[in-house]
Amino acid sequence: MRPTHHMIRWVLPVLLAAGMFLALPPLSSAHPAQIAVGISVGIAPPPLPYYAQPICPGEGYIWTPGYWSWDGSDYYWVPGTWVLAPFEGGLWTPGYWGWGGAAFFWHEGYWGPRVGFYGGINYGFGYGGVGYLGGEWRGGVFAYNTSVTRVDVNVIHNTYVQPVAHVGPGRVAYNGGTGGIQRQPTADERAAEGDRRAGPTAEQTQHDQVARTNPAQHFSANNGKPAVAATTKAGDFSHGAQPSATRPAYRPSTSSSGTMSGGNTGHSEGTTSHTSTTHTTTTTHTATTSHTSAPHSSAPPHSSGGGESHGGGGGAGGGGHDKPGH
Repeated sequence: MRPTHHMIRWVLPVLLAAGMFLALPPLSSAHPAQIAVGISVGIAPPPLPYYAQPICPGEGYIWTPGYWSWDGSDYYWVPGTWVLAPFEGGLWTPGYWGWGGAAFFWHEGYWGPRVGFYGGINYGFGYGGVGYLGGEWRGGVFAYNTSVTRVDVNVIHNTYVQPVAHVGPGRVAYNGGTGGIQRQPTADERAAEGDRRAGPTAEQTQHDQVARTNPAQHFSANNGKPAVAATTKAGDFSHGAQPSATRPAYRPSTSSSGTMSGGNTGHSEGTTSHTSTTHTTTTTHTATTSHTSAPHSSAPPHSSGGGESHGGGGGAGGGGHDKPGH
């Protein structure tokens, strides 16, 4: 049968569209975790749970704090864990939820030569809202601040002591909006966005997926108290730490940890404070913690008006689970 003029007009566009689709490059699966970028949610993430930090499993591991992620219908808790830095000098900038005016958007974490902006969220254990005070790179070796990081000094000797207040996590888990951390990035944090960066490692991606497929990690099942709040290594939930009702007290190890010189390059903000690096083997530094939750607000979140405030530490404000206005 000879094609009619009507058939040609219908078939030709279909063939052209198919050709264009086949010519497109294949989707890359190199960084599957990066699909989290751009996710928007109309419900505020729950408050951060209190939990104790597992002891560091070995040299070169860097603490990556726990966070609430989204599976399309529910929040689930991705436990804090220790991860090997993917390159020498690499530091972890945690991801964070930020109010975008109509919904909450997830900003994915990344590895880089310095810690950038993570919403001013007090994730605890050195991530008090600005920078990282749990350790630093010195001469190609990562040194641990034992006043805020749990390290077996009989195994790991590259340590130092720099007191840090409010060791454990705060409560508010998002930036901006009603009840959120009202903080904008500094010039240095903005500059960090232009540094050489790397996304989450394969271990971190797998760690997130294990949490996602575990019903006990989902908010609908645990009501903000996940079965596993932190793990010693990524993906291994068999010896995970349980959340606690109150912020855990932490007494760091005492040892010959003052053998390394040099100060920490991190900064503190709000109720998170620190002093200059001390070199002593006789003083035990006990981090004192406190927490006050602001009254829960039923008002819908709103865009923050800019400007910098000191709400990034100590869990100030109420991490509500509210629906935003549109």
